[in-house]
Amino acid sequence: MSIRFTAKARRGMVALTVAAGLALGMAGCGGGGDDDKASPSASASPDGGSNPSAQEGKPETPLAELKGIEGLLLQITSAERDAGGFITVNGTVKNDGAKSVVIPPQTSGDETEVIKHGPSLGGATLVDSKGKKRYYVLRDTDGRPLTTTGLGNLEPGQTLPVFMQFPAPPTSTNEADLQVPTFSSGTIKISG
Repeated sequence: MSIRFTAKARRGMVALTVAAGLALGMAGCGGGGDDDKASPSASASPDGGSNPSAQEGKPETPLAELKGIEGLLLQITSAERDAGGFITVNGTVKNDGAKSVVIPPQTSGDETEVIKHGPSLGGATLVDSKGKKRYYVLRDTDGRPLTTTGLGNLEPGQTLPVFMQFPAPPTSTNEADLQVPTFSSGTIKISG
């Protein structure tokens, strides 16, 4: 296979994954009922009005903000432990600068197996200073990092949703330091 074919196939898979994620997200947000009928709301106030939900009025406060080079900003919005023994860290990379910026290739780390799968956040680590352990981004059986891949240019003001999966530290650990190459490090709270 040529590099061009592989790159096209990878872009197609990313587009398919994003489309599937958006479709699932839209399905989860749908009302699913008749718009003509009024339904009782869980957030209705005693006087008959409704209170705005937590998502309506205020933006989500990030757990941490990691500053990068040339105006890049990594905002971490959640770090959730799941039953499978993993932690999924979600957030956004934003270009706060005045010009177009390429996400640095160093964010992929320096492992050959990860780098060969393209630009990613595969170089990120989660540090449990209490347990004195460093956790690296998980990889699948083909060596692909379980994180956002295909990173490229960000125009001024543009944001890109990102995720990273790590092995979970012990349940007694509820804070860890997130380190991403070329970004400052930040302490995040682990939920779940």
